[in-house]
Amino acid sequence: MSVLKTFLKDTVIYGLAIVVPKLVNVLLVRLHTDVLPNEGYSENTEFYVVAAFFNVILTYGMETSFFRFYSKNKDKKSVLSTAMITIVTSTIIFGTLLFLFRVPISEALRINTDFYSILVGITLLDTLIVIPFAYLRVTGRPIKFAFIKLINILVIVVLNLLFLSTAFRSNTLRHLFSVENDVEYIFIANLIASAVVLVFVLPYFFKAKWNFDTKILKQLLNYSWPIMVAGLAFVINENLDKWLLPEIEGEFINGAYSACYKLAVFMTLFIQAFRMGAEPFFFNHSDKNNATQTYATILKYFTIVGSLGLMIVVVYIDVLRPFLIKKESYLLALDIVPIVLLANLCLGIYHNLSIWYKLTDRTRFGMYISLIGAAITIGFNIVFIPKIGFMACAYATLIAYGLMMLISYVLGKRYYPVPYDLKRITLYLLISTGFSFITYYHLDRNIWLGTVFLLLFLLLIIVLERKELKILISKTNN
Repeated sequence: MSVLKTFLKDTVIYGLAIVVPKLVNVLLVRLHTDVLPNEGYSENTEFYVVAAFFNVILTYGMETSFFRFYSKNKDKKSVLSTAMITIVTSTIIFGTLLFLFRVPISEALRINTDFYSILVGITLLDTLIVIPFAYLRVTGRPIKFAFIKLINILVIVVLNLLFLSTAFRSNTLRHLFSVENDVEYIFIANLIASAVVLVFVLPYFFKAKWNFDTKILKQLLNYSWPIMVAGLAFVINENLDKWLLPEIEGEFINGAYSACYKLAVFMTLFIQAFRMGAEPFFFNHSDKNNATQTYATILKYFTIVGSLGLMIVVVYIDVLRPFLIKKESYLLALDIVPIVLLANLCLGIYHNLSIWYKLTDRTRFGMYISLIGAAITIGFNIVFIPKIGFMACAYATLIAYGLMMLISYVLGKRYYPVPYDLKRITLYLLISTGFSFITYYHLDRNIWLGTVFLLLFLLLIIVLERKELKILISKTNN
């Protein structure tokens, strides 16, 4: 099987494992926004913002570090067992502290104490499954990975439908949970689903030989801590807007902004699916003679698919939107969607480019780049939200991710040169962005003219890439 065919196969399977659950989860937005007022949806968003911070801190970059050293270390069992023991031990310690100081921490984070306890429970369970899932990915078991992920989302969906249905809300079973706020049912469903997943991956804890190697631990931590800092910076880039908006503009505005932000999820799903297949592939393929050329080809076609995705969502936003959001009160922030889509496409390109610092063990550069992005996000939001409202959040995200993408490209040329087709990549980005913004902001979302632009862009891709596409198709068929 060819290298690209293997990559595509794994990416499709991992894509299903990530996209299907996330897509189903996004479709729950319709249920949530139908049941919850804007203020309730804002509470839901703030809950998962804090959960994202906790997840980064508790995993401290160990997943990517495990990928790196499991791939390059001959004693793979020791890498697995050391990573397992480290994560389990740190989770117990952090979990104890988080519960002991739950009152002051929950007050500082502006979260109801009952919500906070559920949040900590979800975070601890999700942390424990990080290494087992990483093990499935790095050892090439995408089907098993996908199966467990699908079980997780099935539990979440069934419980959401049960808990938030009209029949359940009028049922005496509701009182067993002692829940006064409907949004708490969403959190309880997530907690139960995370517990179910942990049960499924428990056998992998016993596969480790539980041999703790301090030398390997030092290597893992030296590699992982910059990734943790970069992860925190990423969470700031992705979520600070939803943390500041309630304080500056109010919960109602934040609920609308957070709901409309979900419309950009189609780009996010594509990026996440790609990363799940690409990250282990990049590490495992790094010693091949044609590695850099392969990375260059992957980025170009990632950009093509991402650019098409940008245009499709923007052109057909009025067709897609009702599947996620129906209430008019949530639509006041709809204008952020094209900007956030482009920002996430820049983020996806950045993830592709970031392979240079991961393969050369210069993860501190990833930390520096992410901190620059976080500084832009913090400064821009604080200065401009009071002046232009929620649109400042979208602009801040685009500027931060765009600059991170450019910085990573420039540094990558110096430390790990890859022959990227810069002209084609830039051309596709500029044309898809131009067509998308003209359609949305200047043609009042005219679906017919937008479709013409989309077909013209697709024709351009076919004309420019037809020869290479034929070669790639013939290779993947061999």
